[in-house]
Parts: sequence; structure tokens; C-alpha cells
Amino acid sequence: MKLLSPAISRLARIRQWRTRTWIENPIATQREVLQDLVTHAQYTDIGRKFGLTKLFSITDFKASIPIYEYEDIQPYIDKLLLGEKNVLWNTPVSWFAKSSGTTNSKSKFIPITEESLNDCHFQGSKDVLSLYYYNNPNSDLLTGKSLVVGGSRQISIVNENVQFGDLSAVLLQNAPYWGQWLRTPELSIALLDEWENKIEKLAQSTIKENVTSIAGVPTWTLILLKRILEITGKKSISEVWQNLELYIHGGVSFTPYKQQFEQVIGKPIHYLEIYNASEGFFAAQDNINEDGMLLFLNHGIFYEFMPIEEYGKENPRTIGLSKVELNKAYAPVITTNGGLWRYLVGDTIQFTSLYPFKIKVVGRLKHYINAFGEELMIDNADKAIAIVCEKLNCVINDYTAAPKYIDNTSNGAHQWLIEFETPPQNINEFAYELDCALKALNSDYEAKRQKDIALQMPIITVLQKGVFNKWLHHKGKLGGQHKVPRLCNTRIYVDEILEMM
Repeated sequence: MKLLSPAISRLARIRQWRTRTWIENPIATQREVLQDLVTHAQYTDIGRKFGLTKLFSITDFKASIPIYEYEDIQPYIDKLLLGEKNVLWNTPVSWFAKSSGTTNSKSKFIPITEESLNDCHFQGSKDVLSLYYYNNPNSDLLTGKSLVVGGSRQISIVNENVQFGDLSAVLLQNAPYWGQWLRTPELSIALLDEWENKIEKLAQSTIKENVTSIAGVPTWTLILLKRILEITGKKSISEVWQNLELYIHGGVSFTPYKQQFEQVIGKPIHYLEIYNASEGFFAAQDNINEDGMLLFLNHGIFYEFMPIEEYGKENPRTIGLSKVELNKAYAPVITTNGGLWRYLVGDTIQFTSLYPFKIKVVGRLKHYINAFGEELMIDNADKAIAIVCEKLNCVINDYTAAPKYIDNTSNGAHQWLIEFETPPQNINEFAYELDCALKALNSDYEAKRQKDIALQMPIITVLQKGVFNKWLHHKGKLGGQHKVPRLCNTRIYVDEILEMM
């Protein structure tokens, strides 16, 4: 298969003209995408309700349809789950991506249409490969296998024709032939439900493969890699898979995990971030040496951007690509070929580049701490943790943080529950350095820390290894795309974990 690499590299270069077209004509491309979406949906339930046959401009579109969160669109989703047709989209919906967040005990079901599979998710995957090969023409990536650490598949009990699972499982189940050929392990293992058993089978079945790339959530990928080292007795993954050259990650910030990956893998490889959510494949790094992901503009998604200060208003304002600014926080509002209309994803992003448009995910609308006016976002927290770990030579497995409110005995503070892989020598020094890093990264936090008047030093609570996984298991959310919420403006998660201990 090594002979295929130069040929694939040439194909990737040839294919670049498609990408260059929408990169160089972003506004026109987005107008065409919206027109196509409206054409598809004008005779659906939602199309008739909002008069999509009469829309002639983006202004009309925004004035006609309100912004939806999941709870608003759920009645339409329930109809689809019962097998009704032409509700949100004009082609059948037989697959749903089940929500894997920890923010809500109720599951969310995001519709996956044939168009969203082929023209968004799989098109995005092809573009990632094309961009990677274009920038690394001598790569041997496709001469080996991609190890996919994905989710599980379940069958809906609502209707025998409707199936659902984690997004990764839905994509694996429907992958085109070229995707099946490129990945490992076999589908029966990739879609296992029970994660302790799944990790063991993943490890045993892939050790002897020629793995050249890995894709998956950092936490579970690390657990798998460490188990492989235990089985083989090797000191690093590079001794097991000598041709490994790429790790594709997304879903959570990679910043707190990169040091561990470098240690476990044992040689320099490329790390590439993607932004592939249940709602769509939004972006991916086109240059692994630059911060920010290229926003995919021709993949069946029309984008609006809500300044985060608009969130919660009766008629929140959104803007288009022509008016976005660098380093300002926005909440993406999307209309998609999966049947989502002006849907608020819930993430917060910033633009790192304009023309071409590149973004980074900085947090969630509901995942932050602002109990004292400090406006601490996940991006701040992840970067601060990484700075401290590098300075004190310690390694973190996972963490969460929440406010400790002002009472009769003390002022407010942030309580951090941290599970260390390699703990610091002095936890008080860790708290001090974390405080310093947060001050340097966030001026609002720094202001609230002045003289300990509103906010005291961080409180660090060290957890034993495995506590976070135990909590996720207790919540029925162990494995797949499930992850520990980094920040919360209430103590709901922190108190649950402390009570469980």
C-alpha cells in the first residue's frame, strides 16, 4: 500500500481547487448554501410554518424564523422519532446522533440525513485528508490504518426504522467503503457499549496493525494507549506503531493533555484539531502549525454568529461572516442539511483569522464561572492548567471547577477538583501558580482577586485516580464522547462528586 501514498497526495493537491473556491469566495458561498437549504425545506412542516417559499434575502430569513435551542425544536424531533416525514427536511431521517454531554440528564437526538452524512460529515473528513496531504505531500498516512476510538450503537425502541448512537458510532455504521478500508478495529469492536471491555478488545485487536493515525477523545485515547503499553511491555507507543504520524482530536481542549500524549507516544507526531459535532462538521486545522481551524463554508451549513452578550435576550442579534471580529466571543447559530433551523449549538468560538475564516472553540454558553464577575471561560482554565503543569512538572488526568460562594466565614473562591496523573510536590504551590496564570490570562479574574475582597485563592481538592470515571459511570455516561464538564457556574457537579466520595 505504500505505493498508494504518492498517488493519494497528488489527488489531494488536485482536489484543492474545490476548497480554494469557497475559501476565496466565503460570502457568496454561504448565500448559495442558504438558498439550497431553503429550497430543500420549503414544503416541509417547518417550511410551511415560516413561509420559506417566500424568502428572498438573508434579512427575511432571520426575521421569519426564531433562534431555536434544543428544547424549542424537540417537538419536531419527537415527530421524526415516530417516523413522520417532511418535518424538518424533505428526505427521510432514519439516524439520530444521541447527545453525549453531561450537562443534561435527558438525551438529545440530533437528526442525521443522507445529505448531512455525505455532504457535511464525510465531505469534511475528505477535506481533512486533502488538506493534510496538501501540507504534508510526503506523508505515508494512508498506507496504514486509522485507529478510531469511537462510541457505541443502540437501536431506538420508539420505531424499528429509527436508529441512534454517539455521533462517532453513526458515522462508523454508515461510513463509505474508503472509510471502512482505512480504519481499525473491526466494526463489532468499534461499536461495543461496555467501555472497560471495549478498551481491552481495542488494545488486543490493534497492537499488530500498522496504525499511522489515531482519532478520538483525549481521555479515552490515553487510557487505551496506556493499556497497550501494559500489554506489550513497551516504553512508548512509537515502539508499538513505528509509522504513527498523526493524532486527530476534538470535543475538548487538547491543551491539558498534550504533555501526556508526547510522553506516551515517545516521538514527535502531528496533532490536528477538528470541530465535528453531532450537528455538523464545522471546521478543522488546515495548518497544524497555526492556531485556529478553517471554517467549512460549503458543507451544507449556513452560519450566523451571536455575540454572547445577546444570549438570553428576547430577540438576540446575530451577524454574518462579513461583520465578525477577531478575538471576540460568539455563539454559532446554524441552519443545516440535517434539518436544523437557526439552531443555537451552545459552543462559544472566537475567530483567529479573517479571509480565510478560522476559529477556535473557547467554551460553552453554559460552561463558565461568573459568580463574582470574573467571567472565567474554559479556554482560560485549560491554558492556565497547562502553564502550571509545565512549570511544576506535573500531569493532570481531568478536572472540574465551580464557585464556592461567600458566607459568614469567608469570601468567595473557585474550588477545583483535580485528578492528577503526576501530582505536584506542593499543592499550595500549585494553587498559587494556578492563580497567577489565571490572573495573567483574564483581566476580570485579576480584578476580582484584588486584595482577596471578592475572590480568594483557588481551593484545590485532589481526587484519587478513577473518581471522575466512577462519577461518569454513576451518571450512565462512561465512554464515547462523554466528558467531564470543565467549569460550571453552580456547584451541581462538584457537590455530586464530593458526595459520592
